[in-house]
Parts: sequence; C-alpha cells; structure tokens
Amino acid sequence: MDGPHGAAVIAEDFGLKGPRGWAFRHVRFDAEPGSLVAIEGPSGSGRTCLLLALTGRMRPGEGYAEVAGHRVPRRSAAVRRVCGLGPVPGVSELDPALTVAEHLRERALLQRRYGGALRAFLRPRAERSAETGSRVDGALAAAGLDLASLPKAERTSVRDLERLEALRLSVALALVDRPRLLAVDDTDLKLSDAERADAWALLRSIAADGTTVLAVCSQAPEDTITVRTREAATVPGAGDTDTPTGATATTVGDTDTTGKGTGHAFARTRRA
Repeated sequence: MDGPHGAAVIAEDFGLKGPRGWAFRHVRFDAEPGSLVAIEGPSGSGRTCLLLALTGRMRPGEGYAEVAGHRVPRRSAAVRRVCGLGPVPGVSELDPALTVAEHLRERALLQRRYGGALRAFLRPRAERSAETGSRVDGALAAAGLDLASLPKAERTSVRDLERLEALRLSVALALVDRPRLLAVDDTDLKLSDAERADAWALLRSIAADGTTVLAVCSQAPEDTITVRTREAATVPGAGDTDTPTGATATTVGDTDTTGKGTGHAFARTRRA
C-alpha cells in the first residue's frame, strides 16, 4: 500500500504520572521510520498509557518524545495528525452492532471530509469518492482482510467476527488515513499461537511497507524493538508517588542489553 514514509520515534526519560502514581517512567528508546516496536508487559503495567502518550493522546509528566520530528507534549496535535489508532479499548473500539460495511463507510466519509487538504476537498465529488474508495481498498489489502471470506461478506456484524478478523478490520480503518505511525493495543489478546503469528506477520508487513508500528502485547516476538514494562512495585513508606514503571536499554545490531532504571521496572529494546 502506497503512503507516506513512516515516522521516527524517540523517547527520552519519558514518564506519565496519574492520581495513583507513575503509570510509566524513565522510558527511553529510538526507533527509525518503518520500525516495528513492541510495548511488552502485563495488563496494568502502563503499556496502554505509554502507547497513548506516544501518539499524543495523553500528556506525559516528565521527559519528552518525538514522533516524525514533532515533540510530545508541545506538539501533540501535530503528532495526532500523523498517527493512526488501531484497536484501543475505550478509545477506538469497534461497535459490535455495526457491520463491516458500515464501519468502512463511516471511515470513508470521515476521510473525505477531514482527511485531506482544502485543495483536495475542492476537487469534483466523483474524483474524491474514487480516491477514498482506492484508500479503503488499499487499507483492506494491507490489513489482509478479505471481505468475501467473512460469513456475510461486508454485511457481517462486528460481533460475529473472529478476534483476528476484528483486529484486521481495526487496522484497516486506521490505515485509510495513511498514517505515518500505526498504534495497536492488545495485539495478542485472546489469540491462539497460530493467530498470534498471523497478527505479528500482519504488523511486520505494514512496517516493511514503511509505516512505523507501535504494538502493545503481553509477549513480543524476537524480531522487534521491544520496550518492556511491568507492574509498579510498592516502595515501603513511599506511597503511590514513588512507584515508577519503566527504564531503558538500547541495542545495536544483534546485541541485547537490559538497562536498569529505578530498580522497580525496566524496558528493553531489541532489534533482530
């Protein structure tokens, strides 16, 4: 699928603090455009917060990140414009009552109205509709979703989709806008081993096509840049304000180095 080049992502001492303490802290990594970055950790370890902060949707408490040269939090709006959200519970979920066609039609309408420059909006309606149709077809192909293979083709309700099919649909909807960075939460949730392999093959193909991919997961494959989180540890006498999650390490080539941060959690960056 043709589209803009992926976004480089840099995080430096990146942290986010909520009412109950640090969701994550001391995150550092550097990913080139077209990288596949896995945010690995158990549920409750701050991994979704990190994903949303890196895409300009949550405001960090310390440090900074850069996406396509736009710094978070100072230019979060610009970051949001170059990022596409796949499935993120509570943020960009599919509506189980809608059909696949209805989801695609809604995304196409939004893309035609808000996705282009003013000059493009002034083009004839038929030309704009054809362009949007091409974007939808390209996004479906990139996500590996064959509508004809679904139980009722495009009239299939989301509630009747298998988990992997729903993931592909969410990814396709995000790719309609041709983002420079694709963010996916719960990549491996409720997937069998074979389905998990297919999901990662999908994300690898999108990254290979030039789009940077951030994917939250419980277990990352070896051939990714991996940022690892874990549940915040309790520090006796420190209360909730001193329970950081995340530290950093950077690898070059095939080297795998684990960096120790505060001693309560860590992140790891791997590249095959």
